[in-house]
Amino acid sequence: MFRIPAVTKSLLIANFLCFFAMLGLQSTIDLNNVCGLHFFMAPDFHVYQLFTYMFMHGGWGHILSNMFALWMFGCVVEQIWGGKKFLFYYISCGVGAGLFQEAAQYISYVSQGLAQYQYVTIPNVGNMPVEQYLNLWTTVGASGAIFAILLAFGMLMPNERIFIFPLPVPIKVKYFVMGYAAFELYMGLSQPGDSVAHIAHLGGMVFGYFMIRHWNKQQGQYGKMRGHDAFSKVKNVFGGRNRHDDTAFGGNGGSWSFGGHHQEEPKTEEQKDWDYNAQKKAEQDEIDRILDKIRKSGYDSLTKEEKQKLFDQSK
Repeated sequence: MFRIPAVTKSLLIANFLCFFAMLGLQSTIDLNNVCGLHFFMAPDFHVYQLFTYMFMHGGWGHILSNMFALWMFGCVVEQIWGGKKFLFYYISCGVGAGLFQEAAQYISYVSQGLAQYQYVTIPNVGNMPVEQYLNLWTTVGASGAIFAILLAFGMLMPNERIFIFPLPVPIKVKYFVMGYAAFELYMGLSQPGDSVAHIAHLGGMVFGYFMIRHWNKQQGQYGKMRGHDAFSKVKNVFGGRNRHDDTAFGGNGGSWSFGGHHQEEPKTEEQKDWDYNAQKKAEQDEIDRILDKIRKSGYDSLTKEEKQKLFDQSK
């Protein structure tokens, strides 16, 4: 619990600070209204709200459940990915979830035909101008980003088993994630008017899925490039031997000499990138091995060197 990676810890602190600020200032200013995500056709909508809404929450139950999930799954995902990649993923998926929520609200706006009315009738309130009514369509919470983190955990370790209350036996993470996504889809379609932004939750998952697929595809391309690089080096060796033979028998030659000394050609930027990616992959494979050892035998089973590597990676 106390070995929380830097970005996850910072996100936890930022969310709680914003929540306490909301509670402390609620008598003078409604931060959830200022920083919450309004419908884009409402007068109170601002673009910055796509970023600020994910740090605001509606109550203690809302923030505690989100922050527990962030701690539980975010710590593992950040340890595997590193802080920068994890933070980019978290913020991007939070914004993506907000965009999905905006799209869902626009569908509701069109289906209700609000464009042709000046007023709407609210039970126990009376007639309300449409502009004021649209300002009530406000979304707060980190749930979209949290669901993306849950998806990442499931895609990174699909066969890990977790206990979910009240189930008596552990289930694989991939089944838990798929079940949760199906539940959110059902709730979003069957109860579109409730107070939970089910479509935003799904939006975070969708953005996260395609982002991870894109990263995995890039890694596959890097692997192909490394193979192409190795083939090119073999060609260079044989080409160098031919030049060596020419030099030995008085030819013009190239970078090879009769005495067998080899003058290395300077690396291109592409070769440097391949070498860098190969080094990063080797480091990541080592971290994966250490994390797998933790899952099987616990943190105390690590050697001093392994603990240091894990600590350095978390920074």
